[in-house]
Amino acid sequence: MDIKCGIGFDAHKFDETRKLFLGGIEIPHSKGLLGHSDADVLIHAVIDSLAGPVFGKDIGMLFPDSDDEYKDIDSKILLQRVSEMIYYDDWRISHIDAEIIAQEPKLMPYIPEMQRVLAEIMGIKTTSITIKATTTEKMGFTGRGEGIAALASSILIKGA
Repeated sequence: MDIKCGIGFDAHKFDETRKLFLGGIEIPHSKGLLGHSDADVLIHAVIDSLAGPVFGKDIGMLFPDSDDEYKDIDSKILLQRVSEMIYYDDWRISHIDAEIIAQEPKLMPYIPEMQRVLAEIMGIKTTSITIKATTTEKMGFTGRGEGIAALASSILIKGA
């Protein structure tokens, strides 16, 4: 059995003119995240954790910000495409473990819906995706409320 493990990271700064999307859902907040797409840092970190071990690429290589096709795109579409590519190559997603790093807003109430949406997109059980949220105790750019970051790790199994 061939097993691979991947890790992904993403960070975006806040923008008062945009809506906030995390884990494929809109989160009520006074600011969104600035980026070429919808800037969903959680989905972007998950994509990197999946694409790295299977394709040796990251989100920027697969969906470059120099391509207008991806301007303001819903990150759920990008995750769907990567998931399909992984399954086509005979890999299966065994587990995703992710962490959102944000001083604000409080995210705990939204985590079950994020898990449901992401699991549905990737074709895995909700119990196969863990999402956590933490602050940095007011340290660094996330602690100062300048933006949000996310980390994700994945376990992939070939031919499972």
